[in-house]
Amino acid sequence: MTATVPWLDPGHIRFMLEDCQTWAVVGLSGDPGRTAYSIARLLQQRGKRIVPVHPDAPTVLGEQGYPTLADIPFPVDVVDVFRRSESAGQFADEAVAIGARAVWFQLGVIDHEAFQRTMQAGVPMVMDTCPAMEWPALG
Repeated sequence: MTATVPWLDPGHIRFMLEDCQTWAVVGLSGDPGRTAYSIARLLQQRGKRIVPVHPDAPTVLGEQGYPTLADIPFPVDVVDVFRRSESAGQFADEAVAIGARAVWFQLGVIDHEAFQRTMQAGVPMVMDTCPAMEWPALG
């Protein structure tokens, strides 16, 4: 996908998809009918470790869940956010706070202020796109 807006930077997308292995998926539950579930499964199929982040802390796709990002007891590369735009920004801030290497807001999730804060903190961020759409573009 060609970057026409700063939050679709091809370099950031490539970095996350190729170089980042541990993906905390905010909003991931055990419901296979939800988009977060199918994308988490795709991430696993591509060799990524997924970490469910949900208040109920369910085990999903064989991976132990955690109620918050701060509860994850190991480093996270990407925080992948499946929440409504109006509540997504806090997860970008929490991602920076836990030392995540990048933040990904899923298709339809947009928060310009969170994007500015995250980028100013030196953490690459993309938003309003999906790994399922971006992997084919990498070739």
